[in-house]
Order: sequence, then C-alpha cells, then structure tokens
Amino acid sequence: MSSCQRVARPLVQSLRQERLLLQSTSHFSRSFSRSAPRQDEGPTPPPTSSTTSTEQLEAASKANESAKEEEARKVRMKERLLDRETTTAHWAERKLIRMGTPPVGSRRRRAAIRTSENVPFEQLPYQCFQEARKILQEDRQEKIQAIAKELAKIKRLEETPADQVPGGERRKNLRLASLRKYVKELTILADVNDPVVKRRFEDGLGDMDKPIYRYLAERKWRGLPYRLITQRIQQLNIVPDVLPKFDPVVDVQLFFRRIKVTPGEILDSRITEVPPRLKVQVFNPGERLVSVVVMDSDVPNAETDSFDRRCHYLAANVPISPNEPSLPLGKVNKESQLAVPWLPAFSQKGAPYHRLSVFVLEQKPGEKLDIAKLRELYSSRDGFSLKSYRDKFGLTPVGFNIFRTVWDENTAGVMERAGVPGADIEFKHKRVYSLKGEKKPRGWEVKRQKPKYRGLWKYSKRIRGMSRGRR
Repeated sequence: MSSCQRVARPLVQSLRQERLLLQSTSHFSRSFSRSAPRQDEGPTPPPTSSTTSTEQLEAASKANESAKEEEARKVRMKERLLDRETTTAHWAERKLIRMGTPPVGSRRRRAAIRTSENVPFEQLPYQCFQEARKILQEDRQEKIQAIAKELAKIKRLEETPADQVPGGERRKNLRLASLRKYVKELTILADVNDPVVKRRFEDGLGDMDKPIYRYLAERKWRGLPYRLITQRIQQLNIVPDVLPKFDPVVDVQLFFRRIKVTPGEILDSRITEVPPRLKVQVFNPGERLVSVVVMDSDVPNAETDSFDRRCHYLAANVPISPNEPSLPLGKVNKESQLAVPWLPAFSQKGAPYHRLSVFVLEQKPGEKLDIAKLRELYSSRDGFSLKSYRDKFGLTPVGFNIFRTVWDENTAGVMERAGVPGADIEFKHKRVYSLKGEKKPRGWEVKRQKPKYRGLWKYSKRIRGMSRGRR
C-alpha cells in the first residue's frame, strides 16, 4: 500500500460511516402519515357548496395561469429559435430567409454563439489575439496619418492655379487623380486586416457603402464566381453569338422561387413560370439606373434551317446601389420600368437546349429610357438583337447570368398557360446521305476469298460488304 493510500484510508472510512448513518436515520423518519385518523380527531365535515365553488374557481384560475405560462414559454422558445444570430433549426432558417432576414453566418458559428458565454468579439481572452489587435491598431493609425497628409496635398494642389503647375492643367488633373487613387488604397489598407471588419463581412452585415466592404466583396467574387461565369460565356458561345465582346464587372445571382441557379443549369419548365429575382452586387459607389434583358438565343427556324432570337423580358430605368442589390423582376413598376413582361422559358420537342441569357446593362448617368418607345420596338419579342439595343440607347453591359431549358413533361402545360402555340411541334433530325460512291471491300480478308483459302472463310464470313455466296 502506498503512502497516499495509507493517509487517505481513515478519511474514506469516516465518510462511509457518515453516509450509512444518514441512510439509517432517513429510513426511520417520515414526513407525513398515511394511517387512519385518531378517534379524538373526529370525522372531517363534508365540504359545503360555497367551499366547493371556491375550490373550483381556484382550480380554474390555476389552470388558466398554467396554460398562459405554457403559451408564453412556447412563444419565448419560438422567438429564440427565430433569432437570426443563434438559430440552428432548418425550418427557422427557411422562415427567416422568406422573411428577408437570413441567418447570420454559418450554422456552426450560430451553435457556438448559443452555447458559449456572451463575450464580445473584441474582448476574447486570448493573449496572442489581443497582441495582434494592438499591432493592427498601430498600423491603422499610421495609415490614417498618411491619409490626412495626402488629403492636405490634394487640397493644396486644388487651390494652386493651373498656370503655376509644371505641365499646366493636364498635369494638374493627372496628379490629382493619382493622389485620390492613393488615398482610396490607403483607406482600404487601414481596415483590410481588421478581424472585426472581416467578421462582419463574413456574417453578411457589412455596409456596402464603405470602400472596405466593397473591396472584400469584389475580391471574393473575382475568385470562383467570376471564373465560373466567364467559363460559361466561353463554353456556351455567348461571345460571339450574342455580343462580339463582353467581360462582366458586376456580380449577378439568379433565384427562381428561392432556389439559387448555378450559371448554365438546365431548369424545369414549371420553375420558370414565375419571374426570377436577381441579386445585382455592384462594387463602385453610388446609385445608377440599369436595364435588364432576358433573351433566348436558340429559337429554331425550320424555314431558314437556323436559329433566331426572342426577348423574354425587358425592363429599364431600374435603380440599384451597393446596399440594395435585390432586384425582383416581377415587382418592377409596370408603368415606368416594364417594357416587355415575363415569358416562361420553353423548348419544342426534339430541339436542342435553349440558352436564356440574363444581361444587366448600365444606362448613362442621369438618363432615362422611353418605355413607350421600347414597347413599340420590342413588344413582338421575335428577332430581338442585344447588340442593336445596346448601340441604339448607348448602354454598357456590366453583368450576366444564364440558365438553359429543354423539352420536358411539363413544357406543354407551361406553353398552354402562357398562351404560346407550338407545343405539338416536334423537330426531327434529317438524315443526310453521303454523296461519295460505295467503297469496294479491301483488306487481308478480301484478298483471301478465293477457293485457295477456303479454310479461312469461316473467319471472314461476317465481314460487311462481302457476299455470302461461295464458289
């Protein structure tokens, strides 16, 4: 037996004896009696009617209070589950998304916040983290001092007459543009490493009116989303079939009935009956007016044996800004913005897939398009040319997305409900026969079809083009 066990043995024995003593005393003691009442106590008088009614009222009031408490507890539980900061329930996430207030961050992050102490992010008790924040704060102060110095330079240069600047007015404007660009870079560098800024951006709570959040959003979009959309433009031949040259600079996301569409995805015809919602995220400040065009560039034309184009949707004078990216196509103003209403995507049976492109075109600053003129030009839908529309009104294509459609079991019903004829048309591939003459059989087997090689006929009897008759 070790020395520790020898020292602890008396203590353990005393604790065991004390526990046994407590169990024995509790066995013989009782808190109340279940036996019959004594003779001297006498029988309990029966309750009167007033006593019974009072007891019933008290019982009813207690039942009501308990029901109210239960209802209040359920309401508190539902409010807690609908908290966008801590919810982890799938139904609550879907409801929050429908309400327009999506959950913050990932489900793992929300679960961690719900089960941990409510410590502010800036006060996390990690020494390395706090020391790193001190270094970042010092660097930020240096950047702020540099910004103040550059702004003073800009102010002095603006007050200096152009004839006193070497190079004149042109040199002065170039110098001012260079200084302003450098100030923007310093503004971004001052906050780009701040963990609080990064956390707010990752949670979707960043203010897009601030340059740092626009910079982070553009840097994120320039990764996989930009490469994916440019790949679709090349693979699906949007350039040069629709436009001779195009490079998107705006993030355009497409949603059908709360379903995010991957660029180039083939959709069911029923989903496209309802106008989609766009999320147009711009990366430069200020509000601007845009035009939205949805066009089908694969409408088969049997007469000319080629493909035409058709306009499925056209709206103009739609305002967007960095902080207001949502653009529901079904909720635009029908009087001042909508030129061509939404037409569901469809394809005839036997035809190849149709490419339906979604283009966002920026209008000139402060200029509105005439909706009546657009209705007059494009209300027929057929023969729509995006290049002609761009050149005629001086627009600049900035954003793009795309989805595809093919004939499916629901297309006929969609075309009937939309009032589109042609659901009974089926395209079939026409077989084209070769104009070349029939080739003569040749090869090792053909050379050995003489009676001299009769023993080898069994190996060449199924060769195509050779007669089965033997001489």
